[in-house]
Amino acid sequence: MSAAGSAGRPGPDIGAEPPPGHGVRDTARLALVVGALGVVFGDIGTSPIYALQTVFNPLDPHPVPVHEASIYGVVSLMFWSMTIIVTVTYVLLAMRVDNDGEGGIMALITLLRRWKQGRGRRAALTLAALGIFGASLFLGDSMITPAISVLSAVEGLRVVEPHLESLVVPLTAVIIVVLFTVQRRGTGAVGRAFGPVMIVWFSVLAVLGIRGIGEHPEILKALNPVYAADFLFNHFHIAFFALAAIVLCVTGAEALYADMGHFGRRAITRAWLALVFPALLLNYMGQGAMILEDPASVSGPFFLLAPEWGRIPLLVLATVATVIAAQAVITGAYSVASQAARLGYLPRMRIDHTSESQYGQIYVPWINWLLMVSVLTLVFAFRTSSALAYAYGMAVMGTIAIMTLLFLYIAKSRWRPPLWLVLGGGGLLLAFELLFLAANFTKIVHGAWLPLLIGVAAFTIMVTWQKGRGVVTAERERREGPLRAFVKELRAELPKSQCVPGTAVFLNRGKLTAPLALRANLEHNHVRHQRIVIVSIETLPVPRITDDERVNEDYLGYADDGIVHVQVRFGYMEVQDVPHALGLLDRRHGGRLRVEDASYFLSTIKLVVGREPTMAMWRKHLFVATSHITADAAEHFRLPRERTIIMGSQIEV
Repeated sequence: MSAAGSAGRPGPDIGAEPPPGHGVRDTARLALVVGALGVVFGDIGTSPIYALQTVFNPLDPHPVPVHEASIYGVVSLMFWSMTIIVTVTYVLLAMRVDNDGEGGIMALITLLRRWKQGRGRRAALTLAALGIFGASLFLGDSMITPAISVLSAVEGLRVVEPHLESLVVPLTAVIIVVLFTVQRRGTGAVGRAFGPVMIVWFSVLAVLGIRGIGEHPEILKALNPVYAADFLFNHFHIAFFALAAIVLCVTGAEALYADMGHFGRRAITRAWLALVFPALLLNYMGQGAMILEDPASVSGPFFLLAPEWGRIPLLVLATVATVIAAQAVITGAYSVASQAARLGYLPRMRIDHTSESQYGQIYVPWINWLLMVSVLTLVFAFRTSSALAYAYGMAVMGTIAIMTLLFLYIAKSRWRPPLWLVLGGGGLLLAFELLFLAANFTKIVHGAWLPLLIGVAAFTIMVTWQKGRGVVTAERERREGPLRAFVKELRAELPKSQCVPGTAVFLNRGKLTAPLALRANLEHNHVRHQRIVIVSIETLPVPRITDDERVNEDYLGYADDGIVHVQVRFGYMEVQDVPHALGLLDRRHGGRLRVEDASYFLSTIKLVVGREPTMAMWRKHLFVATSHITADAAEHFRLPRERTIIMGSQIEV
């Protein structure tokens, strides 16, 4: 599952409508569709490698017998699951709710944060917390996806050359290490090749499926929902447990929504309906037909669909496709972590933007190496894609169910449909997903505990950071004191302090309190600069804003003392480049602020565990430990190192 990325300065909006001109519009639309194929559908597009094989895995703790009724029922359930969850819930409904064009679970959370002051404040806060848990589950998803995807492709060696089975795990580990090592180079150049590769991949899926269907065309009867209903209700003792593996056919569905801001709803919808959905359906049908003809093929139906001469090329293509799927979810993890940090749920982390034109191309080193270690651990611990499948299903279904719940609440608030429609239609969709989720809970002891553990751990870290950040902010504001009173005091102290030429920029958390560094500079050094710019950063719950809305100045009641407060606004998907923003203000004033030569002052805080009952002691230690991954403020705000002065203080939590 990928999520929308984090941006640098506003670049071309590749999700916007193409410029006028019939030929140009058609070319631009085609480019968006191809791009969506390369980024959005990698996860769901590689599910045929392992989904059906996992359903009929004889080592499953709740095995599904390989007979005609179960084969028709499973294939029919796969078709209708993709139809209901992907096509109806996401493509037709959820993608119509956006946050300034952006989709995904973090976009839904920001919409809830906007409305939390209204009548439904308590419900919005509860759902926002649930959404944070969904984002936490996605971090588990981003650890499991590379492991299961690459493992499932390399496991094709067992079909092609059974004696090479011992190489599956080490070869998978090598591919994963290479994949994470090259992340810092950016995915721009590779991304241009993703679309054509995935077009080839989906075309091959369709051709292989047609080949299988040709051997047993009766499998097409599985399109009839009667087969799904018969299997589900008349063989519930088997079908219920099978749902935990059938869910694998919709893994990556949330990526359609999360990447909407990159490619637009129309491009993703066209790619899904025109190529991806038909190719997946044909391939699952083909695999089902093969199993009907030869039940022994259940051990590897995907690779056995290909003629013997084509299995090695298919193995290579599948490996490339799974790397693309892993790449997409890794980038999504960067985006979720970045957006969570900007919304106050994680510490500020170092973020490298690897593309000048595509705001989604980012690299977060700390998240990258955490994911690599986690993925390698999963590969060596579970060793097969089947063993990981139950963990994967829990992560995916938990995220999907939470996103649907948030969508229904927001859709009701935005569109105000009749209550019976929300409870009836939305309730049916949610009940269908909760049935899958319940089936995955039966696999808790068989691996489904893993994403829950990761989700609870990540959720605990995020809500602890949010709580601790509030405690520290309150103590810091007490020490800083009111800004306007300090400016008045500064005017009175002006004859006693030395005024030096130049511009000093003090970064501050808001407009109400005085920067600690400014107080220290005056009280201990008895010096002030000729021009003092107090900068506070506001991260808005929108992806991007224009430069015209970027800065707002306030002279704090006195226009002749050289002191000005500047509020700089950024969208939560933008690089917070303070010198660039101040340059916009300087140009507005004809260069009088001289920010190109300004000195920047930062107030840093050392956190220590105190005895005040602000949080449980274990949460205090967790908060302080988490603070150590905070990125350097000078780097985060793009401050020039040679002109940045850091002044420290200590606060107990």
